[in-house]
Amino acid sequence: MRKIPALLLTAALTLSLCACGGQASGDLVQELGLNAESKEAAEATVQVNSALYDLLDFEDTQEADFATRGLIDAPEVLELTDENGNVIWSQEAYAFLEDADQPPDTVNPSLWENVKNNHAYGLFEVMDGIYQVRGYDMSNLTLIESDNGWIAFDPLISVECTQAAMQLVEKNLGARPVVAVICSHPHVDHFGGIKGLISADQAADPSLPLEQQLASGKVPIIVPEGFEEHAIAENVYAGQAMSRRANYQYGVFLTPSETGQLGVGIGMGQSTGTVSYLNPTFEITETGETYNIDGVVMEFQMTPGTEAPAEMNTWLPEKKALWMAENCTGTLHNLYTLRGAQVRDGAAWAQYICEAVTRYGDQAEVTFQSHNWPHWGNDVVNEYMVNTAAVYQFINDQTLTYINQGYTSDEISNMIELPEALAKNWYTRQYYGTVAHDAKAVYQKYMGWYDANPVNLNPLTPEESAQKWTEYLALGSVDEVLRQAKKDYDAGQFQWVAEVTNTIVFSDPDNEAARLLCADALEQLGYQAESGAWRNAYLTGALELRQGNAAAAADRPNKSSEMMMSMSATQMFDYMSILMDKQALADQDFTINVTLTDTQQTYLLRVKNGVLLRFAGTSDPEADLSITGPKNALFYLIRNQAEEFAQAATVTGDQALLTALMDSMNQLDLTKAPTFNIVEP
Repeated sequence: MRKIPALLLTAALTLSLCACGGQASGDLVQELGLNAESKEAAEATVQVNSALYDLLDFEDTQEADFATRGLIDAPEVLELTDENGNVIWSQEAYAFLEDADQPPDTVNPSLWENVKNNHAYGLFEVMDGIYQVRGYDMSNLTLIESDNGWIAFDPLISVECTQAAMQLVEKNLGARPVVAVICSHPHVDHFGGIKGLISADQAADPSLPLEQQLASGKVPIIVPEGFEEHAIAENVYAGQAMSRRANYQYGVFLTPSETGQLGVGIGMGQSTGTVSYLNPTFEITETGETYNIDGVVMEFQMTPGTEAPAEMNTWLPEKKALWMAENCTGTLHNLYTLRGAQVRDGAAWAQYICEAVTRYGDQAEVTFQSHNWPHWGNDVVNEYMVNTAAVYQFINDQTLTYINQGYTSDEISNMIELPEALAKNWYTRQYYGTVAHDAKAVYQKYMGWYDANPVNLNPLTPEESAQKWTEYLALGSVDEVLRQAKKDYDAGQFQWVAEVTNTIVFSDPDNEAARLLCADALEQLGYQAESGAWRNAYLTGALELRQGNAAAAADRPNKSSEMMMSMSATQMFDYMSILMDKQALADQDFTINVTLTDTQQTYLLRVKNGVLLRFAGTSDPEADLSITGPKNALFYLIRNQAEEFAQAATVTGDQALLTALMDSMNQLDLTKAPTFNIVEP
């Protein structure tokens, strides 16, 4: 069942290594022809990258067209410096992109397209009265023309970059004051450049209502509820660690080149100028809050727990324009960001996008956001939002399906693949987040760091483990490793013995010596444990290594249907998503109206390429199916009890689709105890 990529210990140990531990390091470097220079792409890399041409439609230029649409002006060379002459932002460093007809072998061709699109910089018109300066930092500076000036969305990271962006605006559109600043969420690339727009003494009095702040002649700084708390928690509390880890995520030490840094999916990288901060003056607290801000009507949609703990979208009804903050960005985003942050909720992310579709989708003619480029046209906008929601929902739901089937985080990240129809969308490709590490985020959200294998409860430090592996790799055979492991066991090195022998068990579950020695080591760890939970975990691992999987014989509480029947409708839909065979429905795209007679709720469900999306409070007169009945009728749908469901609910429409949906509720056997392995594959 398990597909864990365990260390290839058996193969490694059969290599003939000399007793003295191998050749001197320098001699081996010379023998293997190794050096510290960058290499050309290996043939295997060329083949992997070439396979993208069969998957993706490189003739589809929509994203490239949108990235350059509406360009008003751009300097021939864009390279910004601070007051000391240090380069803090450069598009000139990526000029080599302009000279290449085809992506080089050293770059994934899909990423190459994304980088070229992010290299399109300058002042752009989104529509009449809405402008963006893109490519002047990792994020976009967005300006809405108001009666008396500009309403600015999401200042950039650096003051210097923001000032340069405003100079480009003034050159082409004239000088106008900033009358309000809106920060969509508390990541530094959305507020750090604020003093490039206004000074501290220009900020409005936060004790005043928004209308009075606007009337005062000062500038309100409008944010979602919880903005300041989370800005501090993320950027200060763990700021040192995040800063260091960001060196890796953003390629800070790498030179832009065909073998070096090539953007980060949502931009070319982070500017290194002056980061500023001004306290917010007004918080949006509820979806639907609507204000006239200097002649521009804006309705806010709260989206907490999506790309940031506090975030909000903004609808401009008079312009039929929807600002999606960082909830839709023209790329797959992070449910977990590699620099480190709180795990994000993929299901909530999808649901808030669906809510935006429900509230604004029938009117929206353009979506624009804080990274990358807008999307135009009502059909395009709705497809863009639905497909983006479907990707996050799929990653969340399929990961939970695998979790309940007993797979661990590393196994799931190697197994999960988007349905083909969703994988082909350019605007949800893995330029920033990846399906693999987003799946790990879902695992972490629901299961935490522990994979249930007691060997991994308290592993050795990487340094200690590496020393032992190096020592063991010189032993020459699995049998010799086990002999040495028994000596280490006798010396009381129980954690190491558990780790090395469990690796052998995952490589060869029938190796009786490895099973028994691992069991003995876990047993000793259990005897030493102060925690009752740790003791139980260690000793249960030892028991199953000695006697085999014991889950089928375990006593467990008798579960009635009362808890499931008590679930809300949305919880039942969520559970349906977990139980559903997504591959079986990967080619399907159909809609279902659901009317719950007892709770007075209506939902539009859409099965989109194996993903179940729900839109609350709406229906579709052309839906393929319509279901009317009490909420608990959904229980019979979940359990694929067709006769009981037919008695509880009225169904009209394509019955074959209903049958396919009910038959797909098969990924978990709810009638039996779970029996997946834990201490062996």
